[in-house]
Amino acid sequence: MNRSSALGGISGAFRHRYYRYFWIGIALSNVGRWMYVLAVGWLTWALTQSTTWLGAVGFAATFPTVIFSLHAGVIADRIGYLRVTRICMFSVALMAALFAFLTFTGLISPPLILLLSAAVGSALALSMPAQISLVHPLVPKEDLPAAIALGSATFNAARFVGPMLGGVLVVWAGTAAVLATYAGAVFIYFLILLRIRITEMPRRESAAAGMIAEIMESVRFVLGHPGIYFLLAVLCAVGLLIRPVMELLPGFAAEVFGRGAEGLSVLMSATGAGAIISGLWLARRGLTAGLTALVTLSLLASALGLLAFALSGNIWLATFCLSIVGAFILVGNVGSQTLIQSVVEPRIRARVLSLFIVISWGFPALGALLEGWLASHFGLGPVIGWGAVIALGAWVWARPRLAGATRSLEEG
Repeated sequence: MNRSSALGGISGAFRHRYYRYFWIGIALSNVGRWMYVLAVGWLTWALTQSTTWLGAVGFAATFPTVIFSLHAGVIADRIGYLRVTRICMFSVALMAALFAFLTFTGLISPPLILLLSAAVGSALALSMPAQISLVHPLVPKEDLPAAIALGSATFNAARFVGPMLGGVLVVWAGTAAVLATYAGAVFIYFLILLRIRITEMPRRESAAAGMIAEIMESVRFVLGHPGIYFLLAVLCAVGLLIRPVMELLPGFAAEVFGRGAEGLSVLMSATGAGAIISGLWLARRGLTAGLTALVTLSLLASALGLLAFALSGNIWLATFCLSIVGAFILVGNVGSQTLIQSVVEPRIRARVLSLFIVISWGFPALGALLEGWLASHFGLGPVIGWGAVIALGAWVWARPRLAGATRSLEEG
């Protein structure tokens, strides 16, 4: 494949029919998902006016990743990536429809938001190792970096488009309409998954003790691999200290910038806009070489961008800063995922990726819960700003370890 063409690695990924199906389904569901995130955040703020509740709902939506992803990786390796993804997406569509019904009828309440957010988050957590691993059998290895980057660029394009559409729909039709739209988008994705055909491994039954043993095998592999251990340590810092700002944006929009749902949609879209640019650049680049250095750089750049965001008092300056944060969070996420998939053997791929997911999604849940509570006492700006400063300290730890990690991941 000629990577010097205008599209570079992107054209290689799109050559494969089932990957194109998968990409269309992911694009639809992710646009709906970011509309859903905005609607749930705004609904929570409208009912509670509380940063503590915002943090709690963000925690409920993403912490199931910590609980279920490790087991989900084992399940995906056992019964097949496509089967697991189909079951989980059908479940998400049903629960989102219930969420929309309760909101439309006025029966929704903060505790129900918490419960339904946890339910949707649990189904998504169970699907994540399977969905991420599903890219591998859909494209050959030479197209894998571009396919992963393109998927992440699409996710973040949805982060840009979804909040914009969600903000307009909240204003004109209400949050229930947004939740119903998400349910419909996920159901269409489920129908698309029914059209994809790959060779799945046969189903294997095992006792719970066997599942724990398989999880521990993946943990030992990660701890014994200096490159993957390095990547996950960097992702821990990003997840705990930088990524939680997304769950607290409704509070920033209302309290700091004095805006409504339209202001929230602008802030949320900014992170997606930056990520679109960096994701498309990575997809066109289509190479594994140099990704370890880019992951390390992403920690520094996203921390600096977040610090500037926390210090800004203008929504448009804050929007620019968030676009930088979104761009470099995406670089770190895609770079880490690509490197992990490149060095891990298929037998344990989903299990190792489940550890990646636990950190990428579970740590932001913990961070949102902690920073939401701290913000209720010290204010949003100071809490987010100090988180960025601590993240800069994590980069100081990572920088001298870059050379060894690069040898392990790119030259091993």
